[in-house]
Amino acid sequence: MVAQIQKGHFMDTVAWLKTLIAFDTTSRHSNLALIHHVADYLHGLGLQPWLAHNGAQTKANLFVTIPAADGSHAGGIVLSGHTDVVPVDGQQWTSDPFSARIADGRLYGRGSCDMKGFIAAVLAAVPQMQAARLMQPLHIALSYDEEIGCLGAPVMLAELAQRGLNPQHCIVGEPTSMRMVVAHKGIHTFRCRVHGKSAHSSLTPQGVNAIEYAAKLIVYINQLAGELQRRQDLDAAFDVPFSTLSTGIIKGGTAVNIIPALCEFEFDYRNLPHMQPEDVAAPIRRHIAEMLEPQMQAVDPACRIEMTQRENVPALGQADNALLHELIAQLVDDAQQHKVAYATEGGQFQAAGMHTVICGPGSIEQAHRADEYIELAQLARCDRFLSALIHSQAA
Repeated sequence: MVAQIQKGHFMDTVAWLKTLIAFDTTSRHSNLALIHHVADYLHGLGLQPWLAHNGAQTKANLFVTIPAADGSHAGGIVLSGHTDVVPVDGQQWTSDPFSARIADGRLYGRGSCDMKGFIAAVLAAVPQMQAARLMQPLHIALSYDEEIGCLGAPVMLAELAQRGLNPQHCIVGEPTSMRMVVAHKGIHTFRCRVHGKSAHSSLTPQGVNAIEYAAKLIVYINQLAGELQRRQDLDAAFDVPFSTLSTGIIKGGTAVNIIPALCEFEFDYRNLPHMQPEDVAAPIRRHIAEMLEPQMQAVDPACRIEMTQRENVPALGQADNALLHELIAQLVDDAQQHKVAYATEGGQFQAAGMHTVICGPGSIEQAHRADEYIELAQLARCDRFLSALIHSQAA
């Protein structure tokens, strides 16, 4: 009978994953169709999900509580996943990315790994959660726009605080091959707009070349990157044990014989948990103010360099989460704690006061690629993980 239940649960997970993949929730699109479909399912089970929308009301987070046996909603564990996926533009898929395909023990489709597989397993487990006599509530949190800067989770967390639910723990189901990840780097992106002075290219002393000053600043940023690599406070548990800086986008100029008046570029900073954005932003701003702008403004006082922060996703630090770490170690039968370079919403949940770990099915190596897939064995492992979690929380 147990084997039959587990098989039935797994088939429900697969069915849910096929349904979720069919919703094109690429970040540039709305996710409301998926959110409303999930909300209808939860309402049908007698639960009361609530939504937290973006300002334009085109996207929403969903949060629902499966209460404890005594009816309480406060405290407990959050199971978190993001509903948006990255674009398929320019990728060579061998099948429709928004129509799930099963072959050779894998389920293919955009978001199958990152991270609708985890969401599918969680949704399939809701009846099991309801049937258990939970000592503390379990919560499900589905967010929007994680892929473009983790924009949705703060909106949901603000609403959560207003409602006074105060969950104690959070499991973010990003793909970790069902290993326990206890820390990850943050990501902070910045845009620099270099405003020079245009002139004919034969009259260079009369102009301020925005591209050249952008280049000078990029060289300085690269020097800072080298300094980060040589610091003493590295963390060998990360595959890249130091914080990193890199320039990824640049554009400027109108014609080869015109001194460019504008150049824009963007760079990102991937910080170890013990470091902050200001560790690099402050010296860059000083270099602009003390070295570059005085040279530019000697030709034209209107010249300047603007630096603004865009993405601001905090790192997940390896805090004192002994109870949660012990629980996850038991559930995955592996006490090893891992640290990863990619960012998740985990740092935001941690900043909101929750003990947080990252643990979910699938390999991050398959995320964002053409023919993205998740192994069916990983989905089955996630099902067993969730069943064991529910059992651990039952009286």
